[in-house]
Amino acid sequence: MGKIKKKGTSGQAKNYITRTQAVRKLQISLPDFRRLCIFKGIYPREPRNKKKASKTSTPNTTFYYTKDISYLLHEPLLNKFRDQKALAKKIARSLGRGEVSDAARLEKTHAPKLTLDHVIKERYPTFIDALRDLDDALSLLFLFATLPSTTHVPHKTIAMCQRVCHEFQHYLITTNSLRKSFLSIKGIYYQATIQGQDIMWLVPYRFVQRVNGDVDYRIMATFVDFYTTLDENGAELAAFTLEGRNLTDAPKALEASKSQKKSNSNKEVSKAVQAKVDKVIKAAGLDQTTEEQPMDTTEDDTEAIDRFEPAAPEADTLPQPDMSGSEAGSLFSPFVFYISREAPKAPLEFILRSFGCKRVGWDAVMGDGAFTHDETDPRITHQIVDRPQLPESSLPAVPAADNASQKVKPGTRIPGRTYVQPQWVWDCINDGKLLRADLYGPGATLPPHLSPWVKASRGAYDPKASLAEQEEEGEAEIEEEAEDSDEEMEDEAAEEKPAAIAEESEDESVDGGMDIAGTDDDESGSEEEDEDEDLEGLEEIEAASESEDDDDEAARNQHQRELEAEAAGLPFSSNGADEASKKKKTQTKKLAAKKRQEDEELERQKMMMSRKKRKLLEKIIYSNKKTADEAAKLRSKRRKFEKAEK
Repeated sequence: MGKIKKKGTSGQAKNYITRTQAVRKLQISLPDFRRLCIFKGIYPREPRNKKKASKTSTPNTTFYYTKDISYLLHEPLLNKFRDQKALAKKIARSLGRGEVSDAARLEKTHAPKLTLDHVIKERYPTFIDALRDLDDALSLLFLFATLPSTTHVPHKTIAMCQRVCHEFQHYLITTNSLRKSFLSIKGIYYQATIQGQDIMWLVPYRFVQRVNGDVDYRIMATFVDFYTTLDENGAELAAFTLEGRNLTDAPKALEASKSQKKSNSNKEVSKAVQAKVDKVIKAAGLDQTTEEQPMDTTEDDTEAIDRFEPAAPEADTLPQPDMSGSEAGSLFSPFVFYISREAPKAPLEFILRSFGCKRVGWDAVMGDGAFTHDETDPRITHQIVDRPQLPESSLPAVPAADNASQKVKPGTRIPGRTYVQPQWVWDCINDGKLLRADLYGPGATLPPHLSPWVKASRGAYDPKASLAEQEEEGEAEIEEEAEDSDEEMEDEAAEEKPAAIAEESEDESVDGGMDIAGTDDDESGSEEEDEDEDLEGLEEIEAASESEDDDDEAARNQHQRELEAEAAGLPFSSNGADEASKKKKTQTKKLAAKKRQEDEELERQKMMMSRKKRKLLEKIIYSNKKTADEAAKLRSKRRKFEKAEK
C-alpha cells in the first residue's frame, strides 16, 4: 500500500499562498506588504483552480507564488518596516503621556530611512533593462509633476518629480534623442531612442487637475518612490549648467585632451630623436597624414542611416528607420523662434531645443530664460501663434497708458517673418523634414494631425493617400449611381405626398369621416376583387400613357437642346447624355457580374476545403470585409467632403 499524501502539501496548494497567509508569514502589516511587493516587483497570481489552491472556501482570495513570498523573507527592508512600527509605538506612547517634544525628537532623529538602491540593482542588472521599464516610470512622474499639492500628495513629492522630469528632458535635448511626438486627447505622447531602446511616455496637459477620492494615492506614491530612485542618480544642477555652454566646445575639449595626452607621452623622447624618426618616416613614404583623411570620410559616411528600397515593384515595403541624432539636431538649428503668449511654451520649447534650435524667445510674462523678450527682434525667423488673424476693427482698444510700452499691436504681422501654428512643429518632427509653412498659417484649416505610430495596412483607409490610389475599381461610379437613385426616390416620394394628401381629403369629404352602413366583410370581398382588377387595368393604361408622355418630353427637350446648340454655333450630339448614362449602367452591371462571378468561384473553392480550413477562411474573409467596409465608409465621407469643397 502506497503512502497516503496529506492534503495541501503538493500541487497548486503548495505552489500558491494567500495574501493573509503571506502577511502572517512575513509578520508585517498589510500596507507594508503592499509597499514591499511594489518595490520587489511581485504581483498577485491567478491559479488554474482556486478550489485546489485555497484551503478555505472563500471565493475572493488573492494568491501569490509561495517561492516569491519565501524570497521576501530575506529582504533587508523588512527590518526597516519593523523599526518604523516600533518607532510609531514609541511616538504614540510619548504623545499619550503629553511629551510632545520627545515625540518630535524621536520622529526627527530616530526615523529609519529606506534605501532602494539594492532593489534597483536586483531588478535591473544592466542599464538596458532599466531603459526597457522606463515607459511607466516617466508617465507616472510627469503626472505627479502636474498634480496640485494635497494631503495625499505632499509638495516635496511634486517638487522631486518636477526636478527629475526636467533633468530627463535636458538629457534628451543635449543628446538629440527625441524622435516623435503626438497631440492626443489624453495629453502629449513622446518617443525617444536611447541606446537603441524606444521609450514612449505620456505628458498630461497643464490644466488644473482634480484629485478624486476614488484613487488610492498611497499605492501611487509608493510607485513614485521607486521610480524616483530609479531616475534620481542624475547630474542635478550640473545638468542644467551644461545647457548654457556651447555644444561645439565638446569636440574642442576632446581634441585638447588628446593633444595633452600626446604631449605628456612624448616628454621622455628628445626633440632630436623625434626629428630623426620623422625624417625616416617621410623618406620611406610611411607618412600617415594622407591615409587619415579617407578614414575620416568613411566614419562620416557610417553615421548616416541606410534606407531600404524594395527590390521589385510587387515586393513588400520595408519600414524605414528613424532619423539619426545628427539629423534631429539640425532640423530647426538655423532658425530663431518666438512663442506667442497663447501658445503652449513648455512643450514647444522642449521640442524645438531637442531638434537643434538654440534660440527660442517668448514674452516676459511667460518667465525667464528666453533668448529674447522683444517681439520685434529682427533675428526672429519663425513665430508660433495660436490665434487667427483678426481685422483691426474687431481688436480691443489698447489703453492709453500702455501705448508707450506696447511695441506690437495684437493681430499685426511683421514682414519677413514666417507665422505658423503649433501643429507645424509636431508634423515637421514626425515627418523628419520641414513642411510647407503656408498650410499652417494663422487661421488656416490645418491638415489632419495623424499618429506617427499608426502605419497604414493593406486594405485599410490611408488618410495621407489620395482617393484614386486606394479606392476600388468603379467604386466612385457605383456610389454616384446610388446617390442619384436615392435622390430620384426622394423626389418621387415628395411628388406622391401631396397627391396622397389630396386623395385623403377627397375621401374624407365624400365619407364625411364616418363609416358607411351596410358594408359587411363577406359581401365586400367580391366587390374589392373587382375593384382591384379594374385598378390593375387602369394602372397599366396610365403607365403606358406616362411612358409615352416621358418619351415625348425627352424628345422635346432634345429638340430644344439642338436648337440652342445650333443658335450658339456649337456641335451637338443628340445621344451624348444617354450614351453616358448607358455607359455608367453597363459599367456597373459588368462590375456586379464580375463580383458575382468571384463569389461563385470562392464558393466552389470552399466546397473543396476541409471544414477546419473553411472556417478559418470564413474568419479571414469576415475580418477583411469588416476592414474594407470601414475603409469604404471613410472614403465615402472624404469623397463627399471634397465634392462639397469643389
